Amino acid sequence: MKKNMRICLVASAGGHLSQLLKLAECWDGYELFCITTSGLLRQNLHREGRVYVVGECNRQHPLRVIKVLLRCIRIVLREKPHVVISTGAAVGCIACFLGKLVSAKIVWIDSITNVEQISLSGRMVKHIADLFLVQWHDLASQHKSVEYVGEVI
Repeated sequence: MKKNMRICLVASAGGHLSQLLKLAECWDGYELFCITTSGLLRQNLHREGRVYVVGECNRQHPLRVIKVLLRCIRIVLREKPHVVISTGAAVGCIACFLGKLVSAKIVWIDSITNVEQISLSGRMVKHIADLFLVQWHDLASQHKSVEYVGEVI
């Protein structure tokens, strides 16, 4: 990766975001921006780059999904990331698909809480991901194009 590469970090607030931020040394020196679901973490994320708060969404609330989708479209078209890195959940899935539309490389890291199966968002993104990582060896052995690299936390 080149140092002038623009990376989008995207994760839902809480455990998904905590796991993503544990990897901060991996993107040190790159141009970053973050998409997340809660403004409460804006202060913590500010050192990672620009922060966009799009709100929570999930499949039980389709109108929220549409709102988040529209917000993410604006962000991705404005920022034009070269790489999208996400640990989920729904907002990560949305951003990964949008990133692919602007030719971004997609890196998905499925949450450590998914012990027996890949998350729903992960199953959707798996088909477009350039790199798909899981944190359980058994999950990697059950799926093609899925890699195990150890635990993030």
